[in-house]
Amino acid sequence: MKTGIELIAIERQEQIEKHGFTISHDKEHRDGELAINAATLTAMDTGYSVTDKYFIEYPDDWGLCDKLKNDRIHQLKVAGALIAAEIDRLQAVE
Repeated sequence: MKTGIELIAIERQEQIEKHGFTISHDKEHRDGELAINAATLTAMDTGYSVTDKYFIEYPDDWGLCDKLKNDRIHQLKVAGALIAAEIDRLQAVE
């Protein structure tokens, strides 16, 4: 069985190779979309939701919640990979 970090790394590599979500692509997401979608996936099925300071619930802009609604491990793999993408994006713009 693979560890969580191994599953996240595999998912991130798939995002890059299969979907073309490279650092160059991710640089376009300057408004926190990667982190927000990661947080939304992480909160799924917990009874909590992601909101801003005005308590507006964030929509699932990319359809990830519907796509992954029945697979908690896949939700967390994608969330972890999105966090890694956000870290890479931030490091690339420094």
